[in-house]
Amino acid sequence: MTRYFHKPVLLREVIEALRPRPGGRYVDGTVGGGGHAAAILAASAPDGWLFGCDRDATALDAARQRLAEFTGRFELRQGNFADLATWIPAASCDGVLLDLGVSSAQLDSPERGFSFQLDGPLDMRMDTRQAQTAADLLQRLAPDALAALFVELGEVPRGLAWRVARRIAAERARRAGGLQSTRELAALIEREAPRAGRRTHPATRFFQALRLAVNDELSSLKRGLEAAWTILRPGGRLAVICFHSLEVRLVKAFGRSRTRAGMSPGGTEAEASGAPRPPDAVWVTRKAVRPGAAEVAENPRSRSAQLRVLEKREVR
Repeated sequence: MTRYFHKPVLLREVIEALRPRPGGRYVDGTVGGGGHAAAILAASAPDGWLFGCDRDATALDAARQRLAEFTGRFELRQGNFADLATWIPAASCDGVLLDLGVSSAQLDSPERGFSFQLDGPLDMRMDTRQAQTAADLLQRLAPDALAALFVELGEVPRGLAWRVARRIAAERARRAGGLQSTRELAALIEREAPRAGRRTHPATRFFQALRLAVNDELSSLKRGLEAAWTILRPGGRLAVICFHSLEVRLVKAFGRSRTRAGMSPGGTEAEASGAPRPPDAVWVTRKAVRPGAAEVAENPRSRSAQLRVLEKREVR
């Protein structure tokens, strides 16, 4: 397996946004290999505390090694950041970071099946304890459901999505088990959408759609934003790093729901009584903070990263 190494994106900008301080309590809901977490703990020395979680057990092992110098100042758990509020007390934290998407270590591990650059099984599970893989989805879903998945989660043009879905169905009818490897799927997609010199491989959006579906990422993000808000205390900040437009839309919608008077997304006692919920947030960075040229040159995968930050306000 590829050695797990986490090169955190927008590290300086995240630390500036969260403002770690001694005695503060912080959460890294996507701890990965521990890059952001280590910087937060260093900046909050000598007694700042960090809660960290990740769905990937391999990432957590790497994070524990990387954070060894801060032993006694953090707690790590395997799990989904959507569940943060089930084990972290409400209104107890000064900052929460969610660094969304897939990591370089996951992309560079062929056996994880996240990338078509290296051949591997069509897996794509962030948490390998779950049963459903990308291969399972491709084998189980009817062509119309597959096409809808590619359109909704990959933003693939409808016609192309239908053509690829029909090819996948034909392939599984031709042989038991259907498609099983990342290279097989990428080659099938390229037959319907030849690359023809384009910088982005035509399979990119299809792989994104499958990964989002396998890991239920958009639903997790919606629940995770609410969970993060629950555990933040007034004055605390939520920093979210997104990598594609679907994530961005959800984060911006959440921000609008919190910075404007209105009804809470999930419904509240105030909503039931007909009283609007007052705003309880302000944008720290409404416009996306992006990596500078130097960071992109050093880490090309950071080029699509976007950081947005909200600060929680006390409702009076």
